[in-house]
Amino acid sequence: MKRIMRRGALATTIALGLGSVVGLAFGQEVSGQKGATAGGGVPKNINVSQSALNGAGAQGANWLHTNGNYEQTRYYPGSQINTGNVKNLKVAFVFQTEVLESMETAPIVVDGVMYLTTSYNHVYAIDAVTGKQYWHYKHKMGPVTTFCCGPNNRGVAVSGGRVFMGTLDARLVALDAKTGAVLWNVEIADPEKGYSETMAPTVVDGKVLIGTNGGEYGIRGFVKAFDVNDGKLLWTFYTIPEKGHEGVWAENDATGRNMKRNIAAEKAQLAKDSSFWQTLGGGVWMNPSVDLKNRTVWFVVGNPSPDLYGDERPGDNLYTDSIVAIDLDKGTYKCHFQYVAHDVWDLDAVSPPILVDVKDKSGKMIPGVIHGGKTGHIYVHDRRDCSLIRFSEAMVPQENMWVLPTPQGSRMLPGANGGVEWSPMSWDPKNRLAFALNLHQPMTYHVEPAKYPGGSKLWLGGAFKVIPGEKQWGRVAAVNIDTGKIAWKHDTEQPLIGGGLATAGGLYFFGEGNGQFNALDSKTGKKLWSFNCGAGANAMPVSYMVGGKQYIAMGCGGNTQLDFKRGNSVFVFSL
Repeated sequence: MKRIMRRGALATTIALGLGSVVGLAFGQEVSGQKGATAGGGVPKNINVSQSALNGAGAQGANWLHTNGNYEQTRYYPGSQINTGNVKNLKVAFVFQTEVLESMETAPIVVDGVMYLTTSYNHVYAIDAVTGKQYWHYKHKMGPVTTFCCGPNNRGVAVSGGRVFMGTLDARLVALDAKTGAVLWNVEIADPEKGYSETMAPTVVDGKVLIGTNGGEYGIRGFVKAFDVNDGKLLWTFYTIPEKGHEGVWAENDATGRNMKRNIAAEKAQLAKDSSFWQTLGGGVWMNPSVDLKNRTVWFVVGNPSPDLYGDERPGDNLYTDSIVAIDLDKGTYKCHFQYVAHDVWDLDAVSPPILVDVKDKSGKMIPGVIHGGKTGHIYVHDRRDCSLIRFSEAMVPQENMWVLPTPQGSRMLPGANGGVEWSPMSWDPKNRLAFALNLHQPMTYHVEPAKYPGGSKLWLGGAFKVIPGEKQWGRVAAVNIDTGKIAWKHDTEQPLIGGGLATAGGLYFFGEGNGQFNALDSKTGKKLWSFNCGAGANAMPVSYMVGGKQYIAMGCGGNTQLDFKRGNSVFVFSL
């Protein structure tokens, strides 16, 4: 259901059959000085250097990025917890938050201090060994907050002595890492136009990088860079160009299948009106990857607006449904590759791209970038020019690709949730496997004419609906990116959404909506350990080490989008 929240009142508006949420949330109370509750503060100085951020993927003491490093690999290099002893993993502590709602956070750990977030933009600083709370920040919302898929927050970024968070009311907040006090607070975009923030920021070389939500409301997407010291805007890259968004009038998708477009009709419509670029969507949901050597930012772009009614937006709708590379220092365009042109199925690109070396078509190792798509494929690109080298075998069933939506409803698989949703993939460098969390949700696509409604009003041009009686399930797929072949599959009773974690101990950790948090053998897919958290395990696990002991942390608060059981706990495990 699509729902609207207004000062605590809840009203049902539009049935979509997938449990998405549209919220207008108002004012949370802020307790404590400058937004942070009393707790004595962190008993040490926190100072995360740029060199520490650069080398985060190679050291096991801390977890400094949402996905572990700038390459977004979600790989932990420590092996104290491994295939031989993971069966002995036990709860070290449980931290309960104040917020009983969807939890998608990836905790950040710095020198034994954990920073974690909840829905509605709470931030906690706690002891990463005992769970003792140091401070608690509650963001005071503005008068209007609009969000499509739950009041989520996926974590903070750290740099120097600061902690950075994007908020549901489309602001960027910098907090003192020691006390939780607000250092600065700036507007990213106007929430009354449909903008919001659920992604974690990325900090690099004095810049805070962040994209935006809002592709369901007729926004114009972007990636922005802000100064870490004062929040000054440094540059903006718009995911919808003012000119050239019609693209090349592609007839086929990235795999070569015809998308059944009426290009002649689209060109005729474009000749009548080309002003729609201002409301064409193209949100950026998840963290970019950063190629420091080549000063390049890589990210993927979400759906066009309106989602399902393409007559309002003729052309390829660049750069929606694309992987894009831009200059880190200037925010200028370098290259792109579009997976689905003129998308009318909500099969947008949302899972973060991963930077790894890959084999080109001749077998030579080159710098590459990979992306797990809602289509159910992993795409492998040449990092030098964005070109596609190969795509994987389909990880989930595909049916009637690309049947056009109709008023009565057209069945097509995968459904609008994927494939791979926003869920970040993980990378196993030893076995050269990418691990992807997949959803199988059979859906029908319904279209209806819809003019831009203005303001922060939902703009879908139809609905995608889960088919009653048809089984839904999830799958972990391990894909060899050099061949595109699936090495192994592990199926689950419920669709999978959240994140996974690969480790040097030969393990892959992931959670399920039924509360199960699992460890698989990363080489074979065999389940080696499981623990039920009591609420949906739909966050992103991380690992770190304090005092010579390795820990695994996982948020268990459920998921709004798929309506998994809510909770308010972060579980931390050790041997």
